[in-house]
Amino acid sequence: MELDELPDGWGLKPLSDVSVATLNPKKSEISGLDARVEVTFVPMAAVDDGNGTIARPEIRRLGEVKKGYTYFREGDVIFAKITPCMENGKSAIACKLRNGVGFGSTEFHVVRAGAETHPEWLHLILRSQQVRDDAENAMHGAAGQQRVPIEFLEQLRIPVPPLAQQRRIVARVEALTSRLNQARQARQAAIADTATLMKNTINAMFPEADCWKTIRDAVSIKKGSVRNGPFGSQLLHHEFMRSGVAAIGTRDVQTNRFDLRSGWFVSQEKFEQFRRYQVFSGDVLCTIVGASIGRFCVVPRGVPLAFTTKHIQALTLNLDVAVPVFVSFMLNFHSRCRDSLFSQVEGSAQPSLNATKVLDTELPLPPLAEQRTIVAKLDAMAAKLDELQRLQREVETELASFTPALLAKAFRGEL
Repeated sequence: MELDELPDGWGLKPLSDVSVATLNPKKSEISGLDARVEVTFVPMAAVDDGNGTIARPEIRRLGEVKKGYTYFREGDVIFAKITPCMENGKSAIACKLRNGVGFGSTEFHVVRAGAETHPEWLHLILRSQQVRDDAENAMHGAAGQQRVPIEFLEQLRIPVPPLAQQRRIVARVEALTSRLNQARQARQAAIADTATLMKNTINAMFPEADCWKTIRDAVSIKKGSVRNGPFGSQLLHHEFMRSGVAAIGTRDVQTNRFDLRSGWFVSQEKFEQFRRYQVFSGDVLCTIVGASIGRFCVVPRGVPLAFTTKHIQALTLNLDVAVPVFVSFMLNFHSRCRDSLFSQVEGSAQPSLNATKVLDTELPLPPLAEQRTIVAKLDAMAAKLDELQRLQREVETELASFTPALLAKAFRGEL
């Protein structure tokens, strides 16, 4: 760690200093324990990288884990040494261990507090972004299997304030981050409440069957009103370009953002072969293959010249019968519509929706005036949800920037 100046009474010492820490303590400490004694076992997946805790420990017999796994005891800090676990912040203080003893993945380094440090202080430092960045730069090994060498920890110099100040700083950091997390959770709860309200509102609509029809009844009777993008044999990867006519993919439909600047493109000449797959403002798009299967959206005004990929079905509606945004709302949120849609799913390894059977999906089609009134109400709710999500992204950005600044102050003794 790089620190310009330390407060009076603080020291700057390497972790290898026995007064600061013991690194990777020896299993010989528990050589006298019976092999039948139960101990806590911590695989890498059991460490929550979000809050730095052991979330899902296991209980095993000492004899099962003593050979081949990493040893630690109550109060030790475990620190992932392999990529990407280390960069993601997989570290934790070992606590509430069965019989005070733990074993875990061989991809952990263990740091035990010395006479001049508290485990919480060491954990705070090891979880800091600065230490993780430095550790990443020190990694050795083949791509995908790089590890932080023990020499990095041995040479890592950390600030060592008096024990009482360590306790006070840790408590202050935990209090501040707790308040930020509470704000984030409150925002997430508001988003969930609004999304639930929208779904409940839509599900309460049209309990009667008299206005329920199929997507087939809503599409235009003109030729080409139902279309799917070109197959892979028609659109080879090497034909994609950095600019030109954009291909709309599943991500565009899933996010409903249509930011086509970073997608795939083909030349104008190539697009002429795909003219029949062109999409227009007001078209309803549906993903029929992929993780976002069954997601609908409406092509907004102002979208540049574009065509669909093979995983997208484009529907041009009969505007005398259906309002596109209304149709999209119903098919995305109404439980009866969703049930009807997913009853058409085929395959298991890669589930897909048959493009023809999608047209058999049921949805309500009340008079146009009623559809427009409902859309106005749902648009207002969707705008509120979008605003909450925007604010949530701001909270996340602030939290991401605040935490490193907070720790920097902590390590300078400014808290």
